[in-house]
Amino acid sequence: MSSPPKRRLFDALAWTALALLILTTIAHLVTKPPAMPDYETVRAGWKPSEAWLYDRDGRLLDSERVDFARRRMAWVPLADISPAVRAAVVASEDKRYWSHGGVDWLAIASAARTRLNLGGTGGRSRGASTLPMQLAGFLSPDLALPGQRGWLNKIRQMRAAQALASGWTREQMLEAYFNLVPLRGETQGIGAGARALFGKAPADMDRTDAALFAGLLPNPAANAETLGLRACRAAQARDCAPLRAAAATLVSGERIAQLDPALAPHLAVRLLDKPGKRVTTTIDRRIQEAAIVALRRQLSGLGADRVRDGAVVVLDNQTGEVLAYVGGVGLKSTAAQVDGANARRQAGSTLKPHLYAQVIEHRWLTAASILDDSPVQLDTASGLYVPKNYDHSFKGPVSVRHALASSLNVPAVRALVIDDVQQFRDRLWALGYHGLVEDGEYYGFSLALGSAEVSLVEQANAFRTFANAGRWTPVRFSPSDKGEAARQIVSPAAAFIVGDILADASARTDAFGADSALRLPFWAAAKTGTSKGMRDNWCIGWSDRFTVAVWVGNLEGDSMRAVSGTSGAAPVWRDVMLALHAGRPGKAPAMPAEVETRQIALPGTREPPRREVFIRGTGQAEMAAAPAASRRPRITSPVSGSVYALDPDIPLDRQRLGIAVSGEVTGYRLILDKAPLGDADAGQQILPRPGSHMLALVDPGGRMVDRVRFTVR
Repeated sequence: MSSPPKRRLFDALAWTALALLILTTIAHLVTKPPAMPDYETVRAGWKPSEAWLYDRDGRLLDSERVDFARRRMAWVPLADISPAVRAAVVASEDKRYWSHGGVDWLAIASAARTRLNLGGTGGRSRGASTLPMQLAGFLSPDLALPGQRGWLNKIRQMRAAQALASGWTREQMLEAYFNLVPLRGETQGIGAGARALFGKAPADMDRTDAALFAGLLPNPAANAETLGLRACRAAQARDCAPLRAAAATLVSGERIAQLDPALAPHLAVRLLDKPGKRVTTTIDRRIQEAAIVALRRQLSGLGADRVRDGAVVVLDNQTGEVLAYVGGVGLKSTAAQVDGANARRQAGSTLKPHLYAQVIEHRWLTAASILDDSPVQLDTASGLYVPKNYDHSFKGPVSVRHALASSLNVPAVRALVIDDVQQFRDRLWALGYHGLVEDGEYYGFSLALGSAEVSLVEQANAFRTFANAGRWTPVRFSPSDKGEAARQIVSPAAAFIVGDILADASARTDAFGADSALRLPFWAAAKTGTSKGMRDNWCIGWSDRFTVAVWVGNLEGDSMRAVSGTSGAAPVWRDVMLALHAGRPGKAPAMPAEVETRQIALPGTREPPRREVFIRGTGQAEMAAAPAASRRPRITSPVSGSVYALDPDIPLDRQRLGIAVSGEVTGYRLILDKAPLGDADAGQQILPRPGSHMLALVDPGGRMVDRVRFTVR
């Protein structure tokens, strides 16, 4: 039997052991770190913050930020990191990295002595923190949060580092460290850091870059002076001047442009939507840069008090590939984020070529047909429509060639009357103008003058149809875009004739002068346009190889000041065309077999005799304005679709509706709701009852030649 003192000693030891066990258990639980993922999980979970846009040759055009928490590039394998950088970081941050088990106990002892002033002369507070410990903090940020750097948290971090060291290879830990390390600003990892801070790929960084990179790690936000001193220590350099200069350049941020050239920001927004996405486009970086330079130069010259925004699109005629897409160039724009190349704006006179192509194709008009440029009032369901020319003057009888080349408004409206608003609207839809979602009646006769809203891309591709002999295919932004079989929208003959008119410098002399920006030293066809209120200015044209479309205006919708078709968009179009054809002038298209030339005279006009192109079978030796008596009879009032309301405060017999007809109508009769009304030339006035009515015009033989439907309420 044990004596009482021995029993008491045994009990005390037992309780002490139990207490130590409990304390150890508590300490183990308190300092237990979060579970560390394996290398494969970290690698697979890595997502870049950027998506990248490349040109047709693999050159970077732009990057789009998709994740805004950190800026990081694709994961960089250790083999793709400069050996100089790897060596500098290990020497600076963890010199015994390759030998310890995640925790450098010698460094910890040295740091403890430093803090207790038992040795050394001071040092960095993070000197004992190994690369695995820092990596553990990157993988589990709560291990390294500011304000949580006490000894318990440090032990948790050390235990996490030991777990990493036991499960990962040294190379895997070092690779992950380089990819996860936070750098200056929002940059994370050597992939983004090398590009943004050094303007290089990680594999191309030299010893100077390595010293600066190592100097960044203790405090990425350090100023140039501090960074230079740290880099000098890391490099153990005798002459620190070059490193201080390099530190100043790094801190300035001037190399960030190499990470993001910002050559196509609007297209990047359009095509890039997922982190890490890489899109190769059909853009040619050289053409993109030439378009940017031309647009920036023009907008700078005009001044922000006149116009602030612009856009350029260049297409390859044969393939439909987008070679340049400039949605804006910034400068003093107040809506720089808006994509001017994809925004729908009022088309102005740029729709006229499509109208004339349709009526020429139908053989209702030829390039030599005479249209009357004189004041006109057209009854519509919403009132009188009174079109006017840009300069508020009238030219009298003019040929279709002169009317289109000089962009006269009244003849275009008369051409639409000959055609049909719904037919024209359908033609525009077929050409890809898919903003025209209403029917023809909604747009009315103003559609001839471009009242509809269209985008610059739509404009470019519709005009490209002329360059391709009337065949339409969609544009292609990427080589992977599937092509479609070409659709014949415009006849080859009509497309050729419209191109011949728009390339005729002499035909547009009256409106644009003999030597405007539209005149190039080689064959090219172009059309300008200005929308109502001077809000939009267009120039779209094509050569044998390219179609170039330019828009300038103010994206916020306010009017431009003293900017016209030839002073706004046309100079940009000219500069881009000249750049595209440097060393290889454009060639005129071959004449289709369906087209013939004739010598014509145009008596009664100011136009001299000339050689003219016609669809075969429509040519004439002389063109003159038709007398009023020979024009096709038609009802001009009321207009079909009109709605009239009887006023109860006015005597009923004072509310008669006058009937008006045009052309020679001797012997023609009017029929209202299947009942004879009388002779068409008698100046009929009617007092119809409320309801829907049909008014018809019949010739002497009883054949109906025109009819309108109107409503009385």
